[in-house]
Amino acid sequence: MRILGIDPGSIITGYGVIDSDKGKLVHVCDGSISTDSKTPLHERLNIIFDLLHVVVRDYQPDAAAIEEVFFAKNVKSAIMLGHARGVAMLCVGKARLPLFEYSPAKIKQSVVGYGNATKEQVQNMVKALLKMPKIPKADASDALAAAICHIHHSRHSTNVALQIEDCKLKILKLRK
Repeated sequence: MRILGIDPGSIITGYGVIDSDKGKLVHVCDGSISTDSKTPLHERLNIIFDLLHVVVRDYQPDAAAIEEVFFAKNVKSAIMLGHARGVAMLCVGKARLPLFEYSPAKIKQSVVGYGNATKEQVQNMVKALLKMPKIPKADASDALAAAICHIHHSRHSTNVALQIEDCKLKILKLRK
């Protein structure tokens, strides 16, 4: 399973791609899409869309994970983030990929074990979990963390689904 993680931002959007092979996490790529804050918003959003599209095309993920909207103190910043998040979601949707959303606390909990972890703690754990030679930059690290979170949660969901299916089969055998 290959997962694209996205950390949206109107100035910097982080991305990261991870493979999960028999329970082992493998770093595929990560990076950030930087735009100039002086560039008009519609042009920055177009850059984000185009470059995320290249990542999706080149790495062919099976699904994507993104951070849920959180409540920010600065309304203007929240609206700008919403634009970037919408463009990222549109890119994933146009590629017909399943998209999974996780709260910031759930992502941190999945990676660090603590929902109020600092950015530095997340970066260090992402580096350790993916056996990376150096600590990834903050935006790429957050994207990788979203992908890790999805892999952890999809494993659990798959196990639960398999357990439910086993129970159904046992019940059918008992009825015969």
